[in-house]
Amino acid sequence: MESSIIGNKIAKARKGINISQAQLAQRLFISPQAVGKWERGESIPDLPTLNRLAAILGVDLNYFSENFPSGEAEKATGRSTGVAAPSREPEQAIADQPTPEPSLLMNFNGSNLPNSDFAGIVAHKRKFHGSALRGSDFSGADLTGSSFNASDVREANFDGANLTDCTLSASDLSDTHFDKSILVRTEFSKSALTRAKFAAAKLTEAKLTKTDLRKTVFENCVFDGVDFADSDMRGLCLDGQTFMNVRFHNTALGDATFNGAILTNVSFRAPYAITNKYYRSIKTIRFDGATMDKLTYAFLKGMGADLSKVTVK
Repeated sequence: MESSIIGNKIAKARKGINISQAQLAQRLFISPQAVGKWERGESIPDLPTLNRLAAILGVDLNYFSENFPSGEAEKATGRSTGVAAPSREPEQAIADQPTPEPSLLMNFNGSNLPNSDFAGIVAHKRKFHGSALRGSDFSGADLTGSSFNASDVREANFDGANLTDCTLSASDLSDTHFDKSILVRTEFSKSALTRAKFAAAKLTEAKLTKTDLRKTVFENCVFDGVDFADSDMRGLCLDGQTFMNVRFHNTALGDATFNGAILTNVSFRAPYAITNKYYRSIKTIRFDGATMDKLTYAFLKGMGADLSKVTVK
């Protein structure tokens, strides 16, 4: 296809949804100059970019074809022929209106995006699978329903980010920050969280399963309905934090400390038969100065834990 034809089609569809070249470029994470070159026919986007363009502009991929019927083009851009277009609002009023988020999924699988600036974006149900995101800034972003699978997310910043219903699996999250992040039903599975830091975060119905957490840092966190099944938490410091309805099932907790912590309805359970090794592991956990409910206290006492400095409520 000639570059001038596809450029004209891009310009027509863009104007049809009342967005500027700069706004389109922002959604594609490219420069406005690149969009300008497309529309002037100086270059053309590659196929993956055309797919994203179609989603953003609300057209079928076939719209960019040279043989696409003109009548269908009107439908594709959300306009009909033979009907007077509604009068446009003043330019300033249009500029003040927020640009709607594209309704279709934007896929970042296999993307090479280290040190990218995603701070404050609203990006629901995005996919970052097999992506290079080391050092990227997601602080304050709303990533509800997004997934990070088999990706390099080392040293990324998720401070204050909304990670509700997000999945982070089989990814390297070493040295990431989750200070004051929203972690509701967030799932961390089979991922590296070495030196990752969770500070002043509330984890609600989250899952940190089958993950090595021995060098993960938790400070002033609240764990409500969290599942730590099959994770390695040996030697981890969990002092002064709050645990409600939490499950440590088949979790390695030898030499972990819960000093000064609050534990309510917390379950420590081995997967099958309770072995001598499990008993010995429970005995190495420190609960000095902790406060717990009667049921949690009774279970740990039955397992031989040292509860001599625990307050029961």
